[in-house]
Amino acid sequence: MFHWRSCLLAIALLVAPLTACGGSDSSDGGSGPKGRLATILSRGILICGVSGELPGFSFVGQNGNYSGLDVDVCRAIAAALFNDADAVEFRNLNAKERFTAVQTGEVDILSRNTTFILSRDTATGLEFAPVVFYDGQSIMVKKSSKVKTLADLKGKSICIQTGTTTEQNLTDQMRKRGISYTPVVFEDVNTTFATYAEGRCEGITADRSALSSRRTTLPKPDDHVILDDTLSEEPLAPAIADGDAAWGNLVRWSIYSLFKAEELGITSQNVDQQMKSTDPTIRRFLGTEGDLGKGMGVENDFAVRIIKKVGNYGEIYDRNLGSKTKLNLPRGQNNLSAKGGLIFSPPFR
Repeated sequence: MFHWRSCLLAIALLVAPLTACGGSDSSDGGSGPKGRLATILSRGILICGVSGELPGFSFVGQNGNYSGLDVDVCRAIAAALFNDADAVEFRNLNAKERFTAVQTGEVDILSRNTTFILSRDTATGLEFAPVVFYDGQSIMVKKSSKVKTLADLKGKSICIQTGTTTEQNLTDQMRKRGISYTPVVFEDVNTTFATYAEGRCEGITADRSALSSRRTTLPKPDDHVILDDTLSEEPLAPAIADGDAAWGNLVRWSIYSLFKAEELGITSQNVDQQMKSTDPTIRRFLGTEGDLGKGMGVENDFAVRIIKKVGNYGEIYDRNLGSKTKLNLPRGQNNLSAKGGLIFSPPFR
C-alpha cells in the first residue's frame, strides 16, 4: 500500500547527501572559505578585469603601472585578502569581452566602468557590487561646431562604441526627440575616439566621466566641449559571477569599508591613531573588537588593511578624479550622503 509519508522520507534521504555535497552555496560549516574566495586565497593574487585605457578610472602608464578609481577598488580588495594592495593581476578587457571574462572565470572581478542595469544583473550571470561612481551619458563636440544642444546634432554623425549602454541610450533619446542622426559604430574604444579626433564624426557619446577622461588625451583638449544634456543615469559598479555568496560578501563589504572609513573620518594618515579609539562603532569597524572579518573568511582588521594600503573613498576619488587631477571632476552625486551625495555604507555590526 502506498503511503505518502514513506515516500517523503525516501525522497529526503536521497536529497540530503546531494545537498551536503554540492550546490552553489559557498559556506562550509565554519571549516574555512570555499568557492572563488578559497581559490583566490590559495592562488595568492586577485585577477581583476579593467579597461586600462581610461585615465582616472583604469589606465596603464608608461611605466606599466595601473592607476585609477577602478584599479584602486581592486587594490582595496587585495589588501583585505592579503594585506598587500599590489597582489593584483590586471587584465585589459574591451566592452564586448568583459562579461564573458567574468562568466568563464577568466577574472575574479570586473572593475571596468560598467553600468549596473537590470538585464545585466538578471540575464548575464553577473552579480553587481555597490556602485562606486554615479555618472550620466552625454555628448562631446568640437567648440568650433557651434553645437550647443542635442537638437543641433540633427542630421550629423555621432561616434559610438558598441557593446555598451550608450548605443541604446542615444537611440532612445534621439528617437524620443525626433532628431535624425548618423551613428558611426566601432567595437574598439580607441578607434571610436580616434575617429572623432580625426573629424570623421561630428560628435561622440559616452559616459560624461569617460568623455572628460578622454578629452585630456586629445591634442588640444580645450577645443572640445561636453554638452549639458544628460542622456541617462549611469551607476557604475564592479561585478562578479553570480552564485557565490562568500566571494560576494567579501567584495561588497570591502567596498563599503571605503565608504564607511570616509564617513567616520578615518584616513590612511590617521588610521593607526583611530585604532586606539574607545568608540564602539570605530572599534568594530577596525576590528579591534568583534569578529566581523572572521565571518567573511578574512582577518578582523581587513578594513585597517584597506585604509592603510589604499585610503578611504574620498582619498581615492581625490587622487584619481579630484581637483588636483587633469579631470577635475566635482564630487556631486559621488559625495557622501551626509554631504548631499549618494555614497553611504550600511552599518558595520
